[in-house]
Amino acid sequence: MNDKKRSRHRRARRGRMKMREQGSTRLSVTRTPRHIYAQVLSADGSTVLAQASTLDKDLREGTTGNVDAAAKVGSLLAQRAKDAGVSTVAFDRSGYKYHGRVKALAEAAREGGLEF
Repeated sequence: MNDKKRSRHRRARRGRMKMREQGSTRLSVTRTPRHIYAQVLSADGSTVLAQASTLDKDLREGTTGNVDAAAKVGSLLAQRAKDAGVSTVAFDRSGYKYHGRVKALAEAAREGGLEF
């Protein structure tokens, strides 16, 4: 594993341990060059309460690896999380920098009604 990936995993592990100590439901983000995925996990991490990605049928048309697609995923995830009864989450950015697609997803989820 290269140093860049190892550093990202180290940052992700540090953040997840803090969320586990707090016992909070978390919104986890994973990104690839082509797609972005987000899911709301229960406090113990064993159950996925809501999920959305650019692979969903209604988000698949058009480009899927840009900021606009990430914002659509964030709003869809917020809607699904509200339907599942979740309103407060901790944002797990998985060690990625808070800019670009990750930031767009987070801001759209906040506008959709999730608090973090």
